[in-house]
Amino acid sequence: MNLSRIIERWAGATPAKCAIHFHGEDISYAALWQRIEAATETLAQRFAVQPGERIAYLGLNHPNFIVLLMALARLGAIAVPLNLRLAPAELAAILEHAGARLLLCDAAMHDAGAAAAAAAGVTLDSSTVLASTVQGNSAKNRSHQGFAGDDENPVLLVYTSGTTGTPKGALHTQANLRWNIESAIAAQDISVNEHLLTSLPMFHAGGLCIQLLPVLAAGGSVTLHARFDPAAWINDVNTRRPTLSLLVPATLKAILDHPAWPAADLSSLRFINTGSSIVPRSMIDAVHARGVPVSQVYGATETGPVSIVLRPEHAFAQAGSTGKPALHVEVRLVKIDGSDAAIGETGEIWVRGKNVVAGYWNDPHHPAFANGWFHSGDLAYRDVDGFYWVVGRSKDMIISGGENIYPAELENVLADCQHILEAAVTGQTDTKWGEVAVAIIVKKPGATLDEAAVKQLFEGRLARFKHPRRVVFVEALPKTALGKVQKEALKKQIAAM
Repeated sequence: MNLSRIIERWAGATPAKCAIHFHGEDISYAALWQRIEAATETLAQRFAVQPGERIAYLGLNHPNFIVLLMALARLGAIAVPLNLRLAPAELAAILEHAGARLLLCDAAMHDAGAAAAAAAGVTLDSSTVLASTVQGNSAKNRSHQGFAGDDENPVLLVYTSGTTGTPKGALHTQANLRWNIESAIAAQDISVNEHLLTSLPMFHAGGLCIQLLPVLAAGGSVTLHARFDPAAWINDVNTRRPTLSLLVPATLKAILDHPAWPAADLSSLRFINTGSSIVPRSMIDAVHARGVPVSQVYGATETGPVSIVLRPEHAFAQAGSTGKPALHVEVRLVKIDGSDAAIGETGEIWVRGKNVVAGYWNDPHHPAFANGWFHSGDLAYRDVDGFYWVVGRSKDMIISGGENIYPAELENVLADCQHILEAAVTGQTDTKWGEVAVAIIVKKPGATLDEAAVKQLFEGRLARFKHPRRVVFVEALPKTALGKVQKEALKKQIAAM
C-alpha cells in the first residue's frame, strides 16, 4: 500500500476536517490531498522524477514537506530532508553522498541552499514545486494508476553523522514508516480525535515520525509551528487546546523556564512525550506537578524511531524510564561478551523490527546492523517489571539541545591548526542544552592561542550548534598505553577545573 493513502483515505472520509493548521490557516484533508496531487504532477511532468531518485528539501517546518513526502511516495522516489542548522559545506556533502538531483528550498533557507546546491552540482528550485503545493493547483487525479511507489520502495533518507564525522543515511522504506506509525499509534492511543501541537523539526525522524505522521494516519489534526518558540508553544496550548505534544529536553526546559509557564492552562493535554536523550528527572517532576504525564520514546533515526515506549498510564509510577518495547518491536540488551544481560544488568540496546531500516545508503554492510539487529551503542538495564532504563551511551556522541554532535568532527578541525599539538573533544553537562562540547587543547611550544582563536576555527566549517562552548588548555591529555585518549578521565579532569 502506498504511504500517501494515509492522507487520501481521510480526504475521502472527512474532507472538511482540518489536517494541518499552519500560520493561521486550516488546511483540510481534501485540500492537503489536492496539494499532494498537484505536487505529484509537477514532480513527474516538469522535473521528470523517476522511481528511486533522491529529492532533497531544505526549509523550516511547513506543510509543504508533508506534501513533498507523499508526492514522492506516489512516484516511488525518495525524500532527503536536510538539517537546516548545518553549514553549506556540510549540506553539499550530504547532497553529493545521497546523489540528489534536485534541492527544493524555502525562502528562509535560500542562500544556504543555493550555496550547497552550487557546491554539489544539484539543481535548486525555490519556487515552482513549493508554489504548486501552496496554491493547491488543480491536477489530473491519477489515483493509484501509473505510480510506482509501494511498501518496499525507499521513501525517506535521513542523515545522521557517524563517529568519524562522515554522514550516514538511514534509508526508510514506505513499509518501515507504516510499521512505525502502527507502533506509535498503539503506544500513544492516538485516535481520530487527536490534536497534536508540534514544533520539532521534521528533518529529524523524531519530529516527523513519533507523532506527526501517526496523528495524520489516524485522521487527527496537527497544529504545526515553523520552528520552536516557547512563548508560541504555551500560547497555542492555551488557545488551540491540543491533546498531545512532543518535546526534547532542551525545548522542555525552555518552556519550564518561560515566565508564562506557571499560568499555562495544560488541562487539554493527555500527556507530553519526550526523548532523544536522557531526560532530567527534575524536568519530569515539574510537569508531573502540573498533573500532566510525561511519557518517553526511545529510539534512533535507524529504528523509525519508535522502539521503546513509556505509555502515559505508567508515566507517574515509572518516571524516568523509557518504558517497554513498542508493538512489533523486539529489544535485546547485550553485554560486551555477546550474551544477553540479566534483569538489572546493563547492556547495549539492540533493536529488531519492520520499522528498522535495512541499512545505510551506500553502506549495506555497516556493523551497526550485524546479525539482523540494529546495535544502538546506547546502554540500558531492564527491571523486574520489564521497564527499560537508559543509563548512558557507549559511544562518545554528545547530544546538545536534541542535536547529535560527534567529537571526531570537531577534532578534525582542530587537527588542521598549526598551533595545536593535540586536542580532544568531549561533552559537559549543561543546564540549558543538556550537554555542550568542550575542546581540550595542548598547544605547541611557543604558540600563542586563546579561546577566541580556537572558536574562530569552526566558523563556516561546522554548524554553530556543534561549536565548542568551552575551551580548556592543558599540558597533556590522559592516554592509555596504546595512546588512546581516555575520555572519561578527561571529563572528570575538566569538571574539576
